[in-house]
Order: sequence, then C-alpha cells, then structure tokens
Amino acid sequence: MKKIGFLSFGHWSASPHSETRSAADFLHQSIDLAVAAEELGVDGAYFRVHHFARQAASPFPLLSAIGARTSKIEIGTGVIDMRYENPLYMVEDAGAADLISGGRLQLGISRGSPEQVIEGWRYFGYAPADGETDADMARQHTEVFLKLLDGEGFAQPNPRPMFANPPGLLRLEPHSEGLRERIWWGSSSNATAVWAAKLGMNLQSSTLKDDETGEPLHVQQRKQIEAYREAWTEAGHEREPRVSVSRSIFALTNDQDRAYFGRDRTSRDQVGMIDENTRAIFGRSYAGEPDELVRELKEDEAVQAADTLLLTIPNQLGVDYNAHVLESILTHVAPELGWR
Repeated sequence: MKKIGFLSFGHWSASPHSETRSAADFLHQSIDLAVAAEELGVDGAYFRVHHFARQAASPFPLLSAIGARTSKIEIGTGVIDMRYENPLYMVEDAGAADLISGGRLQLGISRGSPEQVIEGWRYFGYAPADGETDADMARQHTEVFLKLLDGEGFAQPNPRPMFANPPGLLRLEPHSEGLRERIWWGSSSNATAVWAAKLGMNLQSSTLKDDETGEPLHVQQRKQIEAYREAWTEAGHEREPRVSVSRSIFALTNDQDRAYFGRDRTSRDQVGMIDENTRAIFGRSYAGEPDELVRELKEDEAVQAADTLLLTIPNQLGVDYNAHVLESILTHVAPELGWR
C-alpha cells in the first residue's frame, strides 16, 4: 500500500490557454480540487511555495480553507522555504491550520530552491550571520521551529497580565499536539537527508536533486532514502518515519491526454547547473498507456522505496482535468502496482 497525493505549483497566467488566470482562480480551484481529490480517494493535497512569483505562496490560509472544507485528506506543502520564515509566527499559523483540519497537516519545509529575485529573504527582514550562508540560516530557523512545536513554555509571563496566565513559562498558542511528528524536510542531498533524520523529520526527496554520483535520479534517490532510514535508526527515534518522492505521471487514456502529454513518452532525466557550484539532476516525466506506466514504475527504485508518492499536476488545465488525471492513476495504475 502507498499513500498517493497531488503536488501543485500553483501557477497562474493570463494566457488564453490557461484555466487559472489569477491568484484568486488558483486559490479557489485548489480548494475545489482538494475536495474532488478526497472524494476520489486521494490521500494528500500538497502545494509548492514560491515567493515573488505568480505561483503558490502564503500557504497557511489555503491549507486552513482546505482543512475546513474536507475531512480526511492530508494537507501539506512541498516545500516552505525556511530562509523567509519567522519560526515563532510560523508555529502559530501551523498550529491553527492543523487544528482547523483536525490534525491532518503534513508540513514540508526546506532551505528552498533558487528564487525569482536575488536574495529575496532580505526583503522579508532576514540575513545570515557573519560567516554563515543562507542555508545555515534556513536550518537555524528550522531548529527553532521544531523546538517550539514541542509546546514547552519558554517566555517569562507578565506579573500583571491582561488575562490570567497558567502557571510557569508560557508557550506559543494555539498548540497542536502531534504536529511536531508531521514535519517533513525537503532534501536535495544525502547529507541533508541524514541531518533531517537526526532531527526526527520525515523526508521529502526533492525531484531536483544534487547530482552526487552521476547515476539516474531514481537510483540516487533510493540511496538517499536508504541513508536517511539508516540515520533514523541510529538516532533511536521510536516511531516509523515517512518518505515521499514526487513524479509527473500521466496515464494516456483518451485523445485529450495524448494531445497534452503524449510527447512525454520519450522524457529522460535532465542534468544542469542550478547555481555556479551545484550540478543537479531533474527527474523525467512518465506518460503512457496504463500498462506501460505499470512496467516503468516498477523499475523506479525511489518510487518503490517511498511510502508516499506525490503526483505533480498541471494545475492550469483546470479542476476537472486534474481530477481526471488523478482518477486515472488511482483506477488504472495504482491497483496493478499493489498500491491500492
């Protein structure tokens, strides 16, 4: 059995070919798609977060709205860039969203990817300390966030408060019990996967991964997952961790599918430089008749190793078509692979 969710980048554009022409369109359609996905039996609704772009940002209002409209589907991110985040404010937002959903939040966080503007986190009021990098700053924000999610009091109460306080030091509110165990780290390298395991975070293996061995992406991700699980065991955590990978997978079941994605049948991994120092490998798309997909996905070592699969969706094609994309995988592919 495998949990299957969708991952939306939340694009919108004024193009006449887009069904999602504004931020309002994206937000309302995302809620509607999550409702439809839950009815289909999809396990999760996840959203990428990018700043300074016509894409999904400010995730907590959207996650809260989805949580209020649904009852079973997991809701999450893949991922929030922690270079931009005030971890204290984020604890309050995440706690509220999790309580609204009844404990269904699965929050993916990370250092983040290259953004639309140069050092965009500086506009949000953050800067690394002398001698540190923006990645160091993101991990420091993360460690503070995780500590605060434990719910231990840390703030000295006012001796003459406006309202009566409970005894002892005060914590941030609202506190959602159990949310700390539902935080995921989006990792593009083996080293950060091991770091995430030591801190007790679940793993989201990034589709854009550091090319550390020159092997196909799915092989590198499988090795990353193995390193993560080994580090998790060594850290002595008691619960079982969760691991996700994301893929673009399209079952070609009608002429519209073939028109949109038939060309992706020949897709291959791509390698390039995401900055002056980092060579990265980006995963292929899968497109084919259902029986073709079953054969190909059986050979994807990372998909087989993960317990959660996030299907990246073409959100600008509209709610109805994306529901069809998800239903096709659940109906024609997942059962043949033993995922349902």
